[in-house]
Amino acid sequence: MDGSGANAKRLILRSRPAGPDQSERGASDGVTMSPMTRAYTLAILIVAGSLAAVAAQQAQPKVVDVEKLADNLFVLKGGGGNTAVFVTAAGVTVVDTKIPGWGQPIIDKVKELTSKPITTIINTHTHYDHVSGNVEFPATVDVVVQENTKANMERMGPVLGRESVTSGPNIFKENGGRGMPKRTFKDKMTLGKGADQIDLYYFGRGHTNGDAFVVFPALRVVHAGDVFARKGPPLLDANNGGSGVAIGDTLAKAHAGIKGVDRVITGHSDVMTWADLDEYGKFNRDFLTWVTAAMKSGKTAEAAAAEYAIPAAYKGYAANADQTKSNVAVIYKELAK
Repeated sequence: MDGSGANAKRLILRSRPAGPDQSERGASDGVTMSPMTRAYTLAILIVAGSLAAVAAQQAQPKVVDVEKLADNLFVLKGGGGNTAVFVTAAGVTVVDTKIPGWGQPIIDKVKELTSKPITTIINTHTHYDHVSGNVEFPATVDVVVQENTKANMERMGPVLGRESVTSGPNIFKENGGRGMPKRTFKDKMTLGKGADQIDLYYFGRGHTNGDAFVVFPALRVVHAGDVFARKGPPLLDANNGGSGVAIGDTLAKAHAGIKGVDRVITGHSDVMTWADLDEYGKFNRDFLTWVTAAMKSGKTAEAAAAEYAIPAAYKGYAANADQTKSNVAVIYKELAK
């Protein structure tokens, strides 16, 4: 899940002012409602509205757009995070599987691109808009993730700042464990060889504590997932191990440690360059430096977030006040430890 808020839905409740004899009454039956009853009712309405928003999103036409990067590498857009499709001699590897209900559209689109079977899924991290489609693939498909991501997927806890749309039932438990990882890696794993090789790397905490970099060496391409979702404030999901203190260094380690890459498949934006990823690491390190100085000066997290503006050096970066406020609070908590 990225930091744009595009997948989050808000429910706004409006009511007419109460008449002089209706301040504690129901609008139609005149029954007195206690404050506790009103609170319970409001909570139920908020949950129902959030579930309805997700259902409405799933009910929309599932249009999968395809961007061809090479004869055997494609990016599928729509329905959540960007999905990579890598066609090898033995079959197809899919990287990230979008929100619930989008697994089958991915499968259908792959069939249009190749007659080869899908053999492997790699999830870059745990968020629902990158893993939920797993449950729609055949049980024979291998699923590979970083080891911390497997632990996160076992509980599928709420995403920081997106609790209203990520606090529902665990989709994997609802499907009897289908789509859960079968293999994990700690720091590095290699799948296949030659033109079909895929290298998996983990360099530390960032968006979550299990962000995998998926490299296609022969094509000089990496899928970075949401540790580089777009040019703008990242979603620092502290609920799932994310870190504003570490993310800049994690990106720097990735840039230094992965060789021979030209293009980056981002989590939710356009394909970018390897230099863009390096710049994004600097952006996050500069943000940490700024927040650290604000904290040392005695400013509250709220005041600091209100003052922040994206530096002119980062032209084209999109501001996001809500995400900035959340990120400043995350870093304040980390620095206070």
